[in-house]
Amino acid sequence: MTINFVKLPRDIVAISGTDNRTFLQGLVSQDMDRTSAVTSIYSALLTPQGKYLHDFFIAQTGDTLLVDCEAGRGADLIQRLSRFRLRADVQLEPRDDLCVFAILGDGAHETLGLSMAPGQTAPIADGLAFTDPRAPALGCRLIGSSPETLAWLAQAGLTEAGFETYDALRISLEVPDGSRDMEVEKSTLLESNFDELNGIDWEKGCYMGQELTARTKYRGLVKRKLAAFRATHASQIPGETVLMGDQKVGDIRSRSGDNILISIRLDALESGPEQLTVGGEPLITTTESAKR
Repeated sequence: MTINFVKLPRDIVAISGTDNRTFLQGLVSQDMDRTSAVTSIYSALLTPQGKYLHDFFIAQTGDTLLVDCEAGRGADLIQRLSRFRLRADVQLEPRDDLCVFAILGDGAHETLGLSMAPGQTAPIADGLAFTDPRAPALGCRLIGSSPETLAWLAQAGLTEAGFETYDALRISLEVPDGSRDMEVEKSTLLESNFDELNGIDWEKGCYMGQELTARTKYRGLVKRKLAAFRATHASQIPGETVLMGDQKVGDIRSRSGDNILISIRLDALESGPEQLTVGGEPLITTTESAKR
């Protein structure tokens, strides 16, 4: 049984202050009441019009919330959140001393003392670990300082793997990776599979962008999704157009090895995904891409 760890390119933002939870509750798509020392969540920040800005994980350590967000975009997240701080007792700061690792493989959860319950959290080394709230098949995430965490991983007998190991698994499960797969200020959560990834709470009160998100769901306005396929040619790279005959029906968002994630129209999936081509070369359907 091999359990791998992969160091992920991520930024960590710490949000402290007595109002940190209520501050985020009115802004993010998941219910902050679910966040605790034993439960972490996956969520997003939207524009007032319901378009994607950032997606992230939120974990709690003591009274501080740690936001695990896309690499290179932590400063932008801090800037956007700071606009809404007003008189709230909230402090936002980057935590460059912290790293994020994905723990993958059969037995990963047990090794970290976790169950398969989405978001279950426990302290590890000088940080914390949690079951990936998006999909248990994505294993666990571990946040901590690099030296201490690496020492713990070595002692636990885990083997380091390249980023492509995590990336290929993520794509096969149709999970987006930030702005690689979602267009900032253009994409919506429902066309980015958030409803299936525990990224939205439909029962919580209002949050920024909630009106459009709810309307899209309840009026059945979702027209596309992110779907996993297998590439058949090296030219099938992110940004390339997906065709059905001579009609554009989607585009490639990310690729790892032969695994590709495509933003595609639902009607194209329903009428025959085996007819899709990119650059004149066919695509191979996967079990996940055939799901409705």
